Amino acid sequence: MVNVQISPSTSSQFEPSIAVNWLNPSVMVVVAVDFRTGPAAIGLYRSIDAGATWSTTLLPTPAGFVGIESPHIDYIFPNSFIVAVHAFDSDGLSGTVVTYTSIDNASSFGPPVIVNQGYGQFVNDDQVIVTTDKAGSSPFFGNIYTGYTHDYNTQFIPGNTIFFNRSIDGGNTYSAPALLSSVNEFEEFPGMAITLNGILIVGWITQPPDISEFNTRTSQDGGTAFGIETRVTPVVVPPSPLPGYQFRCLTYPVMGGDISNAPTTRGNVYAVWQDFRQGYSDIFLSVSTNFGVDWGPPQPITNSPAGSQNFFPAITVSPSDGAVFVSYYTNRINPPNLDVFLATSRDGGNTFTNTRITTTSFSVAGLTLIGDYIGNAVVPQTDRLVTVWTDTRTGTENIWFDDNQ
Repeated sequence: MVNVQISPSTSSQFEPSIAVNWLNPSVMVVVAVDFRTGPAAIGLYRSIDAGATWSTTLLPTPAGFVGIESPHIDYIFPNSFIVAVHAFDSDGLSGTVVTYTSIDNASSFGPPVIVNQGYGQFVNDDQVIVTTDKAGSSPFFGNIYTGYTHDYNTQFIPGNTIFFNRSIDGGNTYSAPALLSSVNEFEEFPGMAITLNGILIVGWITQPPDISEFNTRTSQDGGTAFGIETRVTPVVVPPSPLPGYQFRCLTYPVMGGDISNAPTTRGNVYAVWQDFRQGYSDIFLSVSTNFGVDWGPPQPITNSPAGSQNFFPAITVSPSDGAVFVSYYTNRINPPNLDVFLATSRDGGNTFTNTRITTTSFSVAGLTLIGDYIGNAVVPQTDRLVTVWTDTRTGTENIWFDDNQ
């Protein structure tokens, strides 16, 4: 493996997300929070040679806002990419979900489009995800789905809830927001998975002091309507910060669906999260073989030593053969320093092998924020995973890349 730094060393960057053009996998695009010009902005890092070299630029901050953060990116057939972000104003009371769309392989992006405007005490907060329907069997092929936390911030309606919007016209317009979770609960950002026939599953983890559990709701009609809540499993939410660290460590779900033609795993849905039920943070997985109706028992997947801390999982399921890839941070090699590892399953989540991605451990001593997630994506033609993460080996928080060959 060869770890490659893809963001500039002149400033701090974190919270990377990556997408690959499935038809032209030489094109890879990464987004991350980037402070090179002062306030939080979104760095855009683009490779047209399969990750060998990278160009860098910044997405423009929408008019009326002072910064943008929490970016996620996904690919849309044939040559488009969409980026969802949280835009915020100077007093923090107008957190708004915004998307940017490129139709030319991320050479350029159109103007920002508001998905859901925040205002006053109702803030569409910084936990935003975006995914697109790429299932060839789907009648909703090309739909864009955004999920995010809606923070009420009032004494009358406490808590964070999960909201959802969809676009059926390539990100030009969005539907009215749909509330998916209870206003009486507190959740961090959601996970989303798309499986066969465009079935969409959205999940979230309720946070303390409520009883913590992983719940999902499913849409059979391209995000127009959702069924009742289904419980995946109770969750023991790890403390934030984790023992021995100073940075916050949010607990949230990541999800993936198998849209491949693999005979034994086709249609599977995977739910992944970090859990403290063993007295330390480990990565757990639960599998649904009936499109989110029922979920199997949760299983740890890292094979890390007892007492190690494993967190911030990112999942990708190969559309070619159904392989399950979960990357995550861990201190299993040289605690308290961190590494990035990859858990891989080629039997529908029954067993996993774990390999090291980082070529050196890195220190996070004294850091109060390392971002809230990392990212990965698959190159379908070669079933190769590419991974991006925040790394401090140069002395600054920068974005690093590896193609896991």
